[in-house]
Amino acid sequence: MKYKASILIATLIAITLLACETKPQTAASTTEETSVDALVMPEVNEATGLVMDETFPLIIANCTSCHSAKLITQNRATREGWSSMIDWMQATQGLWQFDDHEPQILDYLAKYYGPVETGRRENLRVEEWYEL
Repeated sequence: MKYKASILIATLIAITLLACETKPQTAASTTEETSVDALVMPEVNEATGLVMDETFPLIIANCTSCHSAKLITQNRATREGWSSMIDWMQATQGLWQFDDHEPQILDYLAKYYGPVETGRRENLRVEEWYEL
């Protein structure tokens, strides 16, 4: 049993280190737009799909050790909504207490994975028009 636990811990550490060291990706665009987009769009970790900032390692250590990062990226919630999900995981799924880190985790989740207004799609960018 100790052997299995040691392997699990080593695997989790390796995944965390790999995710933190993976090269960030940014949106591809023209040369002129790249400099503007790089300032506006946050960097996304290629391995996890999560936004990279100073809280990213904390998210990797506390969230993706139990489930895929896809569960974060596919959901949207307010700070209170994320707090409720964390409370539920702690009450029913055996998630540990975050203690001092919970405000940072909630700030990250609300900032990057908060609700977005839906409705009409964004206008298409047409580089070249042609006659029908």
